Amino acid sequence: MTREDMLTRLIAQAESDGGDLVTLRAVVEEATELGASRVLGRLGLGDEDAQDDIDELRELLSAWRDAKASAWKAAIEWLVRAVLALLLIGIAVRLGVGDMLS
Repeated sequence: MTREDMLTRLIAQAESDGGDLVTLRAVVEEATELGASRVLGRLGLGDEDAQDDIDELRELLSAWRDAKASAWKAAIEWLVRAVLALLLIGIAVRLGVGDMLS
């Protein structure tokens, strides 16, 4: 029996029995399960390989985040080195190191 069949039977039971609490809860549960299955199917995650796909996507996202953080760190390190090099050149020019070498 498919989820659609189960939901149809539960709704029919709710109509005939007057909709007691247990039946209504079962209707809600089956409807949410059916809705979730439809959404996962539309996203392409309704098959048995979906968990593997999600795991791969998480690994890929983690690697992207690590690479991005590493790139920012490297860029900041190079910027600091450039500022320090310019500072040293400025100090050397101020002290007249160029005149001392010639």
